[in-house]
Amino acid sequence: MTGRIVAVAQARGHHFSKKLVMSIRLIAGLGVDGDAHAGVTVKHRSRVARDPNQPNLRQVHLIHQELFDELRPRGFEIAAGDLGENVTTSGIDLLALPVGAQLRLGADAIVEITGLRNPCVQIDRFRPGLMAAVLDRTPDGGLIRKSGVMGVVLDGGDVRPGDAITVTLPPLPHQALGVV
Repeated sequence: MTGRIVAVAQARGHHFSKKLVMSIRLIAGLGVDGDAHAGVTVKHRSRVARDPNQPNLRQVHLIHQELFDELRPRGFEIAAGDLGENVTTSGIDLLALPVGAQLRLGADAIVEITGLRNPCVQIDRFRPGLMAAVLDRTPDGGLIRKSGVMGVVLDGGDVRPGDAITVTLPPLPHQALGVV
């Protein structure tokens, strides 16, 4: 599987949306250099409140551009960075990847997928009704979360819009993504 990077974003503070930038630097074991969510231990406020010592499995947030395309006819004009993602991708079904899939971003950076982003109430504060739009149901009633995936940085490097993305799947059997 191959795709490309549409946009990259970061925010030094804990803001819902992130600012688009020309490039980001991924640092192994930490995340996006200069981003509020970078670190060995969890940085998301709700998770810090529960246990500030838990490992940070949410160093990098990735969303597929195809989600924005899906939301547009439903009345939601969403741009890269709006939902707090660091990397906006195209051409890869992020939600179908298994735990442990590795994404090579550009020439050097490798991000290992740890799980799904669980959409929270902040999404409706950003755009009323958006929470329902990023959730769906399987035929048997299971919840589908479409607001991107989270990962950890295995190898660092600079990442820019236009860079290629290649996917390496982990050995079988694959484990479906759960919320992290």
